[in-house]
Amino acid sequence: MKKLMVIMLSLGLALLTACSKPADLSAESKPIETQNQTKPNTESESKQYTINDFFPMKENVRMKYSGSGSEYASKDVYVDYLRENKIQLRIINAGTTAGQILENKNGELKIVFSRGEFYYRDDLTKENSNIRETLIKEPIVKGTTWTLSDGRKRTITAVNDLVTTPAGKFKSIEVTTEEKDSTTKDYYGLGVGLIKSTFQSNGLVVTTTLEKIDKAAVVTQTVKFYYPMPAEDKIGEKKVVASFKTNDETKAFFEKNFKKAPNSSTTPLITANTKINKLYLNESENKVYVDFSKEFISITNKGTYTEMSVLTSVTNTLGNYYNVGQVCITIEGKPYTSGHIIKKSGEAFDVDYKNIVSLD
Repeated sequence: MKKLMVIMLSLGLALLTACSKPADLSAESKPIETQNQTKPNTESESKQYTINDFFPMKENVRMKYSGSGSEYASKDVYVDYLRENKIQLRIINAGTTAGQILENKNGELKIVFSRGEFYYRDDLTKENSNIRETLIKEPIVKGTTWTLSDGRKRTITAVNDLVTTPAGKFKSIEVTTEEKDSTTKDYYGLGVGLIKSTFQSNGLVVTTTLEKIDKAAVVTQTVKFYYPMPAEDKIGEKKVVASFKTNDETKAFFEKNFKKAPNSSTTPLITANTKINKLYLNESENKVYVDFSKEFISITNKGTYTEMSVLTSVTNTLGNYYNVGQVCITIEGKPYTSGHIIKKSGEAFDVDYKNIVSLD
């Protein structure tokens, strides 16, 4: 069952769940795939296709897939970020949400990075590669073959086939992956991307099929914000719905909502001219880093209560969103320092959910 869940998350059987063990790779590491290309059979194709034809990188797209044979076969795939020749996908199924980076480079479409349990939003396109698996390889002709690092053989076994799905009928290529006890067939539709996958092993058949394409999609998330309540000496919790389009920055959403208080009993967390310079999760440290512009100090310098309640509210908000217990706050790249608090480099504030009241 674990193997099936992993297969359904991936566009090319990439290991994406939290239980996966990323390969120890770098740009200079030893090759992990053997290019074992056979002589292609061009048949009588009238057009020389490229990877872009069968895997176009488009913004604000949601691909909804139905499935059979496994509870993990159905999934939704969103486009979080597009960066030159890279696309960041958000893959959601019944078991988990995963982030995946695909790169179209040098005639190959590869999975170059994956992260499981990806319920927050970060731009992962600059992360060091932790996986390299070629999904499609040029030339796009029947017979093009390559071998993956784990020994699986992958071949373009058909070109220009018509494949029917609930989303429509598409001229497609068929990519077949063979291993000892299983066969997988992935179908990529012209101008669309992955439209169908079929996994067969010892009588088991699992199928994922494109059901719908949404060309104006947003990723929605409910985020808990925390704000000081000076009159009651408490901190209020307010749920805010975030709607992210492709390439929207997470820090912009938090900056906007830090600047406005939800009601008259609460106060903002930053001034109107304060900026969030950086915001990201350091996964190895299990810690969030947020860097504010120098104007942040102007609101925390209004007294001990204001300072502590603002710092707690910022820490709780970001800690809750990224599901971590510590948040490192810096000002213009330097550790947070005030008349009451002096933090060392890398020293964080702890999430504290005591004395919280709901504002919803």
